[in-house]
Amino acid sequence: MAKVLVVGGGGREHALAHFLGRSRDVEAVWTVPGNAGTPGNLTLRSAGPGDFGPLVELAVERRIDLVVVGPEAPLCDGVADALGAEGLAVFGPVAAAARLEGDKAYAREFMRRHAIPHPEFAVFREAARAEDHLAALPEGPVVVKAAGLAAGKGVAVCPNRSAALEAIRSCMAEHAFGQAGDTVLIEQCLEGEEASILALCDGERALYFPSSQDHKRALDGDRGPNTGGMGAYAPAPVVTAEVMEKVDRQIVRPTLAGMATEGIPYRGCLYVGLMIDRGEPVVVEFNCRFGDPETQAVLPLVDGDLFPLLLAAAVGDLRDAELPVRAGAAACVVLASGGYPGAYERGKPIRGLAEAAEMEDLFVFHAGTRLSEAGEAVTAGGRVLGVTGVGGTIADAVAAAYRGVGMVRFEGMSFRRDIGHRALGRPGS
Repeated sequence: MAKVLVVGGGGREHALAHFLGRSRDVEAVWTVPGNAGTPGNLTLRSAGPGDFGPLVELAVERRIDLVVVGPEAPLCDGVADALGAEGLAVFGPVAAAARLEGDKAYAREFMRRHAIPHPEFAVFREAARAEDHLAALPEGPVVVKAAGLAAGKGVAVCPNRSAALEAIRSCMAEHAFGQAGDTVLIEQCLEGEEASILALCDGERALYFPSSQDHKRALDGDRGPNTGGMGAYAPAPVVTAEVMEKVDRQIVRPTLAGMATEGIPYRGCLYVGLMIDRGEPVVVEFNCRFGDPETQAVLPLVDGDLFPLLLAAAVGDLRDAELPVRAGAAACVVLASGGYPGAYERGKPIRGLAEAAEMEDLFVFHAGTRLSEAGEAVTAGGRVLGVTGVGGTIADAVAAAYRGVGMVRFEGMSFRRDIGHRALGRPGS
């Protein structure tokens, strides 16, 4: 029987720990640092970025059979390298491969080298050159991106040149994203509908989880500031069988082959953010890990044991593996603290969790929560909970999720009321 360690403390990690704990081959799951909902939370001594000694010691001491790394920052800092050096099986790419997320300039240049569909782009390390480039472009929408990790908030879709100039200055002069904004990209603004593909990779081969669609804006109708994600649903109807075949042939397989050719086999979850226009997929971004909240909508649709799949990817052998998917759909609604993604208060008691846990086809994944001294769950972050409903159709799944939302409450709770709106108008949803 296997022992699993999940690294991270958000809703994605709760979902991973939950479904790994269901495996017939797993005897124990621990989470570090975890949250109020995750199993077996462990605390490590304080360590700075890139100091993975305490984590390695813990994994060796507990004889962990598989370490599953949730967040991007430790992967980009080399946690898989440090654990792998001790002979531990790690689900997540080494630092050199995680650059596909950690360095957007590197990722775009990689796509160009390997003829992977991507928008036109230019990379700048000096604000004056970026502004000169912008002045030479026709007036119209562009995308300005901080090249480094910015917790999902370093992308500005700018409707005009004035807004783009402000985004450049925010990154490079005001350092809104720290060192992540020292280099910026100015990209073509793509048209179409976004979707996400999570590919399970072993360095050569890929298996696919159901497609999904995230909701980044804070407010209904896709208004308000960008967030880490206010909800998601799966599968995304915009990802037809024909689109998926193109994603496999034009994007994922060339990416894995390119990484291998460059001496960096990619093992773990490759998140492919897409813009799809008239059936043609283009890469918006690569991420080096499971998405959040996409994971909370996708994993309930896996019709099988998650542990052997992640282990096979980690050790580089998916040759005989299959990723079965159950019929139906799932939808996740994120419950956020009042004021998110701006300033918000913490420590608000969360009510209704026990009642929600009794509902069929419903999962409540903790994200920004902790246990108080009295042992009750309280808010501890911007995105507090992800309430996921499962049903025969997207409409059924959305309805189940909102029934669950109606049972949970905490002071200042906010959420979008239109999760799944792009899909619900389509036939059969």
